[in-house]
Amino acid sequence: MATERSLILFKPDCIQRRLCGQLLCRIENKGMKLVGMKMLQVTQELAREHYAEHVEKPFYPLLEEFITAAPVIALVVEGPDAIGVMRNLLGTTNGRDAALGTIRGDYGVSRQMNLVHGSDGPEAAAREIDIYFRPEELYDYTPTLGEWVCADDEK
Repeated sequence: MATERSLILFKPDCIQRRLCGQLLCRIENKGMKLVGMKMLQVTQELAREHYAEHVEKPFYPLLEEFITAAPVIALVVEGPDAIGVMRNLLGTTNGRDAALGTIRGDYGVSRQMNLVHGSDGPEAAAREIDIYFRPEELYDYTPTLGEWVCADDEK
């Protein structure tokens, strides 16, 4: 397993429902290392850049309206197989279908208002991280408890 980075967004519904602390706790408890975090307002331009593959689709106007409606919190997490681990922790896109024990399964009942975004692959993660973070906003450090999260041969 390779150490990876993934972009995670706490979407406007997560902010409005005041779930950020609970979700951040779950990410940290899973063993992911936070290497970047900030709150920001997604603009129409930023939404179009992030969701470029969806801009011409019929549902895009509602997606843009939603993601620009309130601030988001952008995180970069790092860890072994971080992309897959985070996607499993988040659960399937529609909260009604997501398994209990996942973030969306425990807190969501909507397809669009699904609380969080997580990168879906290494290329997407690299592209999305570059959209939301400058290199100097990401931090490389060794967590003091890191050796107790994952064995060396699993990193």
